[in-house]
Amino acid sequence: MDFKNKKIAILGWGVDTQDVEPWLKSQEADVTVLDEKDKPFGDLTKYDILVRSPGVYRYRSDIVKAENAGTTVTSKTKIFFDLCPCPIIGVTGTKGKGTTSTLIYEILQRCLPAGRQVYLGGNIGKGVFEFLPSLAKDSLVVMELSSFQLIDLHKSPHIAVVLMTTSEHMDWHADPDEYIGAKTQITKFQNSKDFVVYNKDYPNSVKIGKQGKAKKISVSGKDWKGQMRLRGEHNRENIAAAVAVAKIFGIRYSVFGKVIKEFRGLEHRLEEVATINGVMYFDDSFSTTPETTIAAVKSFSETLILIVGGSEKGSDFTNLGKVISEAKNLKAVILIGLMAERIEKAILNKNLRIVRNLSNMPDIVKKVSELAKSGDVVLLSPAAASFDMFKNYKERGNRFKEEVKKLV
Repeated sequence: MDFKNKKIAILGWGVDTQDVEPWLKSQEADVTVLDEKDKPFGDLTKYDILVRSPGVYRYRSDIVKAENAGTTVTSKTKIFFDLCPCPIIGVTGTKGKGTTSTLIYEILQRCLPAGRQVYLGGNIGKGVFEFLPSLAKDSLVVMELSSFQLIDLHKSPHIAVVLMTTSEHMDWHADPDEYIGAKTQITKFQNSKDFVVYNKDYPNSVKIGKQGKAKKISVSGKDWKGQMRLRGEHNRENIAAAVAVAKIFGIRYSVFGKVIKEFRGLEHRLEEVATINGVMYFDDSFSTTPETTIAAVKSFSETLILIVGGSEKGSDFTNLGKVISEAKNLKAVILIGLMAERIEKAILNKNLRIVRNLSNMPDIVKKVSELAKSGDVVLLSPAAASFDMFKNYKERGNRFKEEVKKLV
């Protein structure tokens, strides 16, 4: 695509798009940044090209109207896929994308022969247009790819990794079928020289994995029986997928095993914060869906105090309520935010201690510290978005960690 002298609008301004603006200007494009935090987008038909940020819904009416009028609709991800000169390893799923992408990156970076450059991008790591000029044909790019980025992707990566896929972002997608359909783009355009690694324990993952013509490699969390620092069965699934990618490159366990043993995971993903008076505190603020919180709860055998709740994301809390009700190790549940009432209704065990009406993080942490005894685990795993009480999941997790560290 030729960008020179084209009138281009970047739709949505944030971390996702900040690296593409200077690149487009370097191509001598006439670039306008539109962000609805400031004012509505307005008439989009006057632009030659729209570069959609991941958070902007692809099929909203003003974008479709501009497209029907002849405007080209693209995204930073689509442009990068067209320009990238080297193989891309794309990772998607409902849970574990960031952890698995980072683990694959660490294994390849540390275990491939010296001189082969590996880069990490997508929803994690550097902006892809920051390292695009440095890429060579033998480089490798690992990309975490959400449904927002995949929904209109027109190419698939050389290696596609499909983790546990259930449903998410029903506040953004039209329906669950559209969500799964978006994920399918990661395999749809693969050819016989490509690879797909998919989790065989989830029907949606299998459905996505069987698309396209790539060599198919199925994995399961049960496959990984080696040592790991990470907690949880879901992290066994992430490791199994990363190991399959390592084997595609011919890397042996004797080489990559050490990386897995040392890998601590990512911030706000079952992150161990501190142990205070024998109580372990974990920050899982990144868990914004019931499915991810279920996985977090199942990661612990210790007596558990769970902090859960937040703002609306179109989720169904029925299964989470069932897991909470049946968990023998749950000591108390602290319900916070706008979803507190809905989650409480889903909890069938009326004998479980439930605490509500705590409106700020200092009070939340103070309360759990009063309830917890030595040997207990306190877990912040909200199963909901953060926007009722915090700017984002990072602020929520950071505020939790700050308050916990004040207990020392």
